[in-house]
Amino acid sequence: MSDTADTDRHLTGEQLDAGWAASARPRDVGTVEMIVRRPAEDEREVLSEAQLVVGAGLVGDNYLARGSMHTEDRSAHPEAQLNLMNASAIDVVTGGDRSRWAQAGDQFFVDLDLSVDHLPVGTRLSIGSAVIEVSAKPHNGCAKFARRFGQDAARWVNRQKQERRRGLNAMVVEPGIVHPGDQIRKL
Repeated sequence: MSDTADTDRHLTGEQLDAGWAASARPRDVGTVEMIVRRPAEDEREVLSEAQLVVGAGLVGDNYLARGSMHTEDRSAHPEAQLNLMNASAIDVVTGGDRSRWAQAGDQFFVDLDLSVDHLPVGTRLSIGSAVIEVSAKPHNGCAKFARRFGQDAARWVNRQKQERRRGLNAMVVEPGIVHPGDQIRKL
């Protein structure tokens, strides 16, 4: 799966708000809906199994090689090993087109309330047989997100920071295996 813009399917802010208002997000136990690996820039692979490793994130993802402009030496940001986005939010952004979810660039799409009030920094989550921890590094919609889903969608996910519509960053604290359909549970 490659990165492609699909401007004829971009939604307006009003459409996004309506879809979000109609969705429900489980609080303490949710489900892993999709797992995506990014083997290289703008490439996506939807996975049936993911291996999570402490310090490296998802095996086969380009997290370590990609680095970060937010570290002094441009190495990978230790608090951004994994990106999680709420499945309802990406479903709203894509107009219900699940085939477009991977374009967002997140590794995990989960059916769970990711809000700051519910999952403050430091909260641990079991995901499959692994344990991850919510990091302090914000996860924001960027220019690539806007190109893929439209300016209204980028503004919409970056609004209401407390809701974390764009999702959150996390770190692996206990290695393990994750499959679509596995539970994600607040510890």
